[in-house]
Amino acid sequence: MGLPWRDPDDVLWAWRDEEWLACLDSGGASGPRARWTILCRRPVHVLDWRGGVCRRDGVAVTGTDPLEALRTLLEQAPVVDAGALPFAGGVIGFAGYGVGQWAEGIVSRRQADPARPDLSAALYDHAVLFDRIHRQVYLATICQESDLLFAAFRAEWDILSPAPAPVALPRAAFVPDRTPGQYAGAVAAAVARIAAGEIFQVNVTGRHVARRPPGLTDIDIYRALRRASPAPFGAWLACGGAFSLMSASPERFVSLGRDGVARTRPIKGTRPRGSTPAQDEHLRAELAADDKERAENLMIVDLMRNDLGRVARIGSVSVPELLAVETFAHLHHLVSEVMATLAPGRDAIDLLRASLPPGSVTGAPKHQAMRIIDELEVSDRGSYCGIVFRIGTDGAMDSSVIIRALAATPDTIVAAAGGGITILSDPQREYAEMCLKIAPLLALFGDCPAEAAP
Repeated sequence: MGLPWRDPDDVLWAWRDEEWLACLDSGGASGPRARWTILCRRPVHVLDWRGGVCRRDGVAVTGTDPLEALRTLLEQAPVVDAGALPFAGGVIGFAGYGVGQWAEGIVSRRQADPARPDLSAALYDHAVLFDRIHRQVYLATICQESDLLFAAFRAEWDILSPAPAPVALPRAAFVPDRTPGQYAGAVAAAVARIAAGEIFQVNVTGRHVARRPPGLTDIDIYRALRRASPAPFGAWLACGGAFSLMSASPERFVSLGRDGVARTRPIKGTRPRGSTPAQDEHLRAELAADDKERAENLMIVDLMRNDLGRVARIGSVSVPELLAVETFAHLHHLVSEVMATLAPGRDAIDLLRASLPPGSVTGAPKHQAMRIIDELEVSDRGSYCGIVFRIGTDGAMDSSVIIRALAATPDTIVAAAGGGITILSDPQREYAEMCLKIAPLLALFGDCPAEAAP
């Protein structure tokens, strides 16, 4: 069903109090990977996994496998082909870094925060889709009572009011989990582990935590984020009201078409935007030629070829794009693409099981890199470095890496950033890159990272 065009911001504002609102939000320059914004609310069922316990609709379920619980949740809905639309119903949610640790058999030395789920997902029987290229809106559904749904929805749609002007966010002071010197020290330790031959690359990250200002709402935070950092894989997941995830991710993780073709686009390599077109182009060229950044990207391409190969038809893995420079609101990134065709009998859940957590935020070889990450980092990653995903009942999937993101509870707001470390890494330069990545998030609240490592 077609609907009159509305700015997604107006609908977000109207639905701001929905406890299970899910927004998959394309922003920035429109194109094939930034065409659709998808909004869902009022799910049929919800799933939560934390502390090794899965709960559906608040009730513990048998077994501790979160991905199998996700498959079971998806099977509660009928299989409906979404046709020309990317999604008509299915599951939307996130799987945090802890799901990847579980999948890789990594036992962390830290306790996860009980206020933050490791996986949160909901089964939706309808979705509102905004086509940014053609400025069209569609209401799609997998439920049988579609006529009643369309009639009720159209009546609500026709009386939607424009959203008020966004408000400036109150100041919040973010406290890093390490000093600049300690972060640089972790990078130096990572370089030493690489030199010793334990790994080729590892991702070192850090968290910044702030007390949530009284009265600050999720809608105000997310409206500020999507305006300041428009991204092709933005997201706001309300997750029941006690936890929310707000992302401005530039990075697709894996997508899966109805034809069984899987694609992943790892990002490794970063430069800031220039203040003039000439400076911008110089920084793009510098990034494209940087030996360290190219090596970092190539190692993750090889890792993702291996991950996809676990569930792919033999001989189908390829690299159609290698070391391309893409430009986003605040940064230039080095991006590649790996694709493969799933083997018969494999599906989206199998693909996630084979590839979580994202190689671009772990390192290579993945398992050993994750063991070293657990030794070098000083706080739990939580949702950060996990994925946001949607899986339709027709089997199609898309997902993004949780970076450039804020995780909020009623009491705290967490921002995080990091970077890939190779044998060529300089600790102070890596600290500066981490600050570059996290700065747009902290700036929303009038804060900024420490300027330099000693």
